[in-house]
Amino acid sequence: MARTKKAQKENHDRWLVSYADLVTLLFAFFVVMFASTQSDKSRAKAISAAVENALQNGGIPPQVLAILGGTKAATPAPKTGQERTVQEKPLPAHLIDLAAAYGALREKLDPEIKNGAVELHIEERGIIIGLNSAVFFPSGGDSIDKSVFSILDKVASVLNQLPNPLRLEGHTDSVPINTARFQSNWELSAARGIAMLRALDENYGVARSRMAVVGYADTQSLESNESEEGRRKNRRVDIVIVSAYGMRSEPKPSPAAPVQNSQVRNSAGVH
Repeated sequence: MARTKKAQKENHDRWLVSYADLVTLLFAFFVVMFASTQSDKSRAKAISAAVENALQNGGIPPQVLAILGGTKAATPAPKTGQERTVQEKPLPAHLIDLAAAYGALREKLDPEIKNGAVELHIEERGIIIGLNSAVFFPSGGDSIDKSVFSILDKVASVLNQLPNPLRLEGHTDSVPINTARFQSNWELSAARGIAMLRALDENYGVARSRMAVVGYADTQSLESNESEEGRRKNRRVDIVIVSAYGMRSEPKPSPAAPVQNSQVRNSAGVH
């Protein structure tokens, strides 16, 4: 005689799942409504960011984060061997204003980032656009190769949309140089920064009053100078879009200074 199956006990608590989702969505809705009524935009952003962080830590679905203005990508872009640290975590509050510019640069410079001509990352002091000197300059020289102006055109299109100060930082490897034009890597690194300043000013109208030049020689290496690959990565010019946080330690520009007197300095104090 066949056994009769026991009837399964019906779960009467399933409605709680839908109810919890509804409460979460209502909460998000009222947070957005509250933030939109605040005249203090920075306070509204802080509230939104705090709620987003709380929801992320609580494992709330991305749809809710989208309602709060979250910018977390569904699928993060893969890293390449040529890139320095890529910002994947939510930006700190003092870098939010640069988020759009960072995204635009990543999109415009995607081919150059992949082939190693450009590196892009963001840190406390701002956005760093690393230009590979082997691509942009001849060996031991400071004249910009005309073939790379299409890259500078992409960079300048973003720079001209921002009010931020810019730092043009020249870097070399540790191999000594002593030519008729450059007696040391200090002079070469500063000269390449100056060449980049002139190119941005004369070809793209980037205001000289926004720019300063720094020559670091081989004192800020990214890789070991013991290998050719490391030396290649160390030879670069960084265009730094300085954040408000980074400007706290910078000297204030003089409003009476003429435009042609751009700040030209290096880390050794040479003017």
